[in-house]
Amino acid sequence: MHSDLTLLVLLPVLLWLSPFLARRLRLPTVVVEMLLGALSAYMGLLQSDRYFDLIAEVGFLYLMFLAGMEVNLREIRRSSSAVLQSSILFLGAMTLFSILFGVLFSLHPVVIVSMPLISVGMVATLTKSYGKEEAWLKTAVIVGVMGEVLSVAALTVFDVYSVENDLLHLMLKIGLLILFFIVIIGAYRLLHLLFWWYPELKTILIPRSDTAEQDIRMAMALFFLMIAVMLALGLELALGAFIAGAAISSFFHHEKKLEEKMSALGFGFLVPLFFIHVGASFDLRALMIPQIVSGGVLIALLAILARILAASMLQNLHGARQALLSGLALSMPLTLLVAVATIGYENGLMQRTPYYQLILGSILEVLFVMVIIGVLTRKR
Repeated sequence: MHSDLTLLVLLPVLLWLSPFLARRLRLPTVVVEMLLGALSAYMGLLQSDRYFDLIAEVGFLYLMFLAGMEVNLREIRRSSSAVLQSSILFLGAMTLFSILFGVLFSLHPVVIVSMPLISVGMVATLTKSYGKEEAWLKTAVIVGVMGEVLSVAALTVFDVYSVENDLLHLMLKIGLLILFFIVIIGAYRLLHLLFWWYPELKTILIPRSDTAEQDIRMAMALFFLMIAVMLALGLELALGAFIAGAAISSFFHHEKKLEEKMSALGFGFLVPLFFIHVGASFDLRALMIPQIVSGGVLIALLAILARILAASMLQNLHGARQALLSGLALSMPLTLLVAVATIGYENGLMQRTPYYQLILGSILEVLFVMVIIGVLTRKR
């Protein structure tokens, strides 16, 4: 009871306080939220709690949902062959550099697997700060969506492999994942055709002038229904949340205020709780161990360097500076790195030291990249 009461009092205070501290310290709000979570846990104010864990999980899934809403599938479909080719080359080069660096520096196998992962979850936070019309962010979203799908698929396979050593079960799960993608593509084409013939269905599902907030209800219903589908299939929940967001963006873009409403709920409440939870999951006493700090810094720098080098594949689109910013924007797969670290640690694939190194590295990536992007955009 005392722990629950402390949680109810502390979390609202941290939510309210973090933007003020971020402005004073001139740091990204996300970084401040993680630091506050880590400090609170270090002082014994935040402890592992099932309610806190649950709401943080919802916050993570909601962040993936918002990331999906940033995706304009029509724009991606209409992208030129040069954009798609450059995106594929970037992903290939980034993966190659990540694995090469991991092998050269003898990193843990789980860390090497996690380094090429791409997530657009943090790109959604950048669009909140810099606006989605920036050319480098548009490129980052297109590349990130392709990388996100591949990364979540890889995460699903890794999750199954870490739990089941049965090769047959692993192949069945991969087959189920491929079948799921085929069904989703078929459903997208079918809905696209249906709404083309009967466009009034969109305004029936989400009315333009609505006093009952039907748009929010529809979006949240789709969000939880997709999560339920993924639970039933035993696939990665983040993929379902991302697809739900992409569906809203693709079929219900006539309601311009919907994304703003959903974003306000996410970045004002659910998403910050996730970042506070990420910070609280890291034991600050581990910073006293030199190999954890050096390992975390090394992982962060190598992951960022791999993307900066791979960004040369994008410079033919908007120039070297825009390509560099796009590469940096894709250097923060925080959510997926935390997921990989948690799966690997809980299933005995990695010890405590590489686990803390990977968690610290994922946090430092966000810190380094946010600061560098801030400096580069200020110079402009």
